[in-house]
Amino acid sequence: MSSASCRLSEDQFLCSICLDLFTDPVTTSCGHNFCKTCISQHWDVNKNCQCPNCKKDFSAKPELEVNTLLSEMVDQFRLGAQQEASSSSEQQAAKPGEVPCDVCTGPKLKALKSCLVCLTSYCQTHLEPHLTAPRLKKHQLMEPVENLEDRMCLQHDKPLELFCRTDQTCVCLVCSVFDHKNHEFVPLREESEGKKAELRKTEAEVQEMIQERRLKIQEIRESVKISRDAADREKAEGVQVFTALMESAERGLKELLKEIQDKQEATEKQAEDFIRDLEQEISELKKRSSEVKQLSQDEDPLHLLQSCSSLKAAPPTKTWTEVRVHPPHYEGTVVRAVAQLQEILFRMNKLFQAELQRVQKFAAEVTLDPEAAHQHLILSPDGKQVRHGDMKTLPDNPKRFSVSVNVLGRQSFSSGRFYFEVCVEGKTHWTVGVARESIDRKGKTHPSPQKGYWTVGLRNSTYKAFSDPAVQLPLLYSLVKLRSEAPPLLQSRSEFWRRKRCTSHDPSCQ
Repeated sequence: MSSASCRLSEDQFLCSICLDLFTDPVTTSCGHNFCKTCISQHWDVNKNCQCPNCKKDFSAKPELEVNTLLSEMVDQFRLGAQQEASSSSEQQAAKPGEVPCDVCTGPKLKALKSCLVCLTSYCQTHLEPHLTAPRLKKHQLMEPVENLEDRMCLQHDKPLELFCRTDQTCVCLVCSVFDHKNHEFVPLREESEGKKAELRKTEAEVQEMIQERRLKIQEIRESVKISRDAADREKAEGVQVFTALMESAERGLKELLKEIQDKQEATEKQAEDFIRDLEQEISELKKRSSEVKQLSQDEDPLHLLQSCSSLKAAPPTKTWTEVRVHPPHYEGTVVRAVAQLQEILFRMNKLFQAELQRVQKFAAEVTLDPEAAHQHLILSPDGKQVRHGDMKTLPDNPKRFSVSVNVLGRQSFSSGRFYFEVCVEGKTHWTVGVARESIDRKGKTHPSPQKGYWTVGLRNSTYKAFSDPAVQLPLLYSLVKLRSEAPPLLQSRSEFWRRKRCTSHDPSCQ
């Protein structure tokens, strides 16, 4: 008889109550088999007579007779298992971590089974009486485990065979009748399988949290690199401008470099703090993952269930989804530093002109996309102007804004520097900036970087940078030139985006 066929036969001959081979098997009218003693005790401790497997109710306690055919088949299986055990290769001594035989007087051999009645573990040789002696054959055998006394009820000295879902504890049959009356019970194996499924789910969630934090670390490090590159560029530009002013600009140059360096150090310190916290959480989550994984692989239902209750709660973690390391804004740093210098007006004008010419090198031609325009927006034939008007019937397409009164430019970019000008003179309510190509165009959207918009605008005579929450911007000059730089970290196609309104009183423009 092969080991595979033995395992298959054993599954067929197991009593679903005691989880051992049938002893005096009986068959109910619904076709299910049980040990005669097991089913009788089950009906004695429960008010209703019903099948433990299919829950069929019986009006009266059935009179059951031993199924002689099934009993003979079980005896044949026991005999075959005994013969297979006898013909197996020479037994091995118990290794560290393996359960030894409690009966061996010489070298302790590896235990093959543990008896819940004898509270003893047996090797292949010493197990033989339990497979042949009629009285010992009724004992409940299980895979070898250590500390068998822990599997007995301390109050009633009976095996812990059931799990009380009401009190979340392992109990014996006597406990189920007296101490846990009318509670919900299931076999230990059934409950342990459910706990294993929960542990596997927990492990998967922990692994997902670890992966999210690793990706966040990568994102933060990339942000630091972008910030460092921007700082290096600004340093070089500052040195070039202030070197031309020589001695009169020396003080301003030192202040500029210090300001840039302080911002960069603050950014890197913030990033290091985030990374340290993330790595700490990863370490704690790995430790929990290891505990959960080890426990989920425990084949001992009792030990698993008892360990679950003492399993430490998940370590407290932060929500990192919205955490970002924002590179410092260096725009205007040179201007502010130079403005502090006590220099003559013509040199200041030369400085502004040089800065403007540098920015204008990145000028881009922008035309509005009629396929993206909301139905209330009317575009000029050349795509350079837009105004608000009556709603038009336009074909719907994935590009078109359905709710938000917006329009995008035809041109797009994924990295680099681009400069464009938008005339908003005389307008009282407008927004202009850039947006990701993947933004939601069919629903109501309030522009913010979290939703893929980087925009500024005018609301109630106040200039704002739209984020969550919006940031008020002071207007220093009547003419504003916007500069947009897309870092490589975006990794997705962005588009020029502009929205303009004729008045702030139009109820259809929100």
